[in-house]
Amino acid sequence: MTTNKQASEESTMDLPVREGEDPWTAEEIAEQRAALSEEIERLEKKIAVTEDELSDILKGGTDGAGRDPADLGSSNFERDQEVALAQNAREMADQARLALRLFNEGNYGLCEVCDNPIGKGRLQVFPRATLCVTCKQREERR
Repeated sequence: MTTNKQASEESTMDLPVREGEDPWTAEEIAEQRAALSEEIERLEKKIAVTEDELSDILKGGTDGAGRDPADLGSSNFERDQEVALAQNAREMADQARLALRLFNEGNYGLCEVCDNPIGKGRLQVFPRATLCVTCKQREERR
């Protein structure tokens, strides 16, 4: 829910755009803020579900005594998968929280590395982006 204060801030907020892009409209800015908030909420629910599933797996025990080795291997694989899913969801939630914090501080849309605009199109597709495409590609090559 957008408060009157948020609405007035959003209407005066000027998010950066890349050369050749149309400026952000107040409606698009409100949509970006909502998308980030919804993403955080969705990821927090996913984390809770994944952690519950992991807890259930761990309650099943890891004692291999009397268990078929294939069952034990399957249980270990399932546990590892749930741990990886939970960690991935946590990382995505952290990215979304960072993007929302940058939004609230007035720095949303600027690359954390080179300080150039990330790009309106990229942010509309990937609202939690904090790096421009060039810097993200450079990071992934490392």
